[in-house]
Amino acid sequence: MASKQSKASQSQGLLLFHLNHSQLFALGTLKIRELVPFTELTKIPNSHPSIMGAATVRGGTIPVIDMAAAIGFRPIEQSELKNCFIIITDCQRMVIGFVVRAIDKIIECNWRDIEPPSSSLGKNAYLTGVTRFDGRLVQLLDVELLLSKIFPNDPTVNRAILTDVQREKLKPLRILIVDDSKVARKQLSDALDSINISYEVTSNGHEALMMMVEAAKERKPVDLLVSDIEMPGLDGYELSFEVKDNPEIAKAYIILHTSLSSEISLSQAKQVGANEALTKFDAKELIEAMLRGAQFLSK
Repeated sequence: MASKQSKASQSQGLLLFHLNHSQLFALGTLKIRELVPFTELTKIPNSHPSIMGAATVRGGTIPVIDMAAAIGFRPIEQSELKNCFIIITDCQRMVIGFVVRAIDKIIECNWRDIEPPSSSLGKNAYLTGVTRFDGRLVQLLDVELLLSKIFPNDPTVNRAILTDVQREKLKPLRILIVDDSKVARKQLSDALDSINISYEVTSNGHEALMMMVEAAKERKPVDLLVSDIEMPGLDGYELSFEVKDNPEIAKAYIILHTSLSSEISLSQAKQVGANEALTKFDAKELIEAMLRGAQFLSK
């Protein structure tokens, strides 16, 4: 058991910051390129109200968002800007800056210590999980959901085109999708709905593992597992390792995906038994990976 934990357990840095005076928020450091003091911005005409403007950072121009305003808090005022920081993130294939009122610190956190947010918060809560540090509540922000409100996806991005032969290869397979982000789950679901492929979906790795074990007992094992990497409780790396370590469910073809645009590690995914790793989200790439899975399983 000790060796299993050492191979699969994934600890990650969390950047703690403030959007108001009382609450503590966090982003995983893998999503973050750098932190810079607030800098002069250029206004972007006809942009979303939460977009403060564009900044030039290291020769590139990026949109900068008032994160507090974007999630419904009091917008940052001009008089506060001299003390603010811009968190430059690399997520959903976009480089974006988020202005926050204050930076707290960076801590190490194991995903097992992060709990899903309460369902009572409703579907528009911008959280993927909560944890505690030094007795303080830390809320992990759902960047995918936030960005989806500001930069709505082109509906065609969620569509893929299949031939009848390709569709027939996928139809018999039992497919399980797991992702803690509401937006990502909808994107994945829409992609499969658009090509009339059935699937099951869950929001956390623990439940996905239990579903796979139960399915195997019923002699209807999961064939394709499509999992996020960054999840509270049991992350995608750990889930992959647990699946491959269990002979009853080890034959599943595993596709890991992540919101990180540049930090995805295919070699790390391979080390824990995953067959593929993708940067989300592109429906065509996902379906192509699933077809490779179908081909692999047919051998």
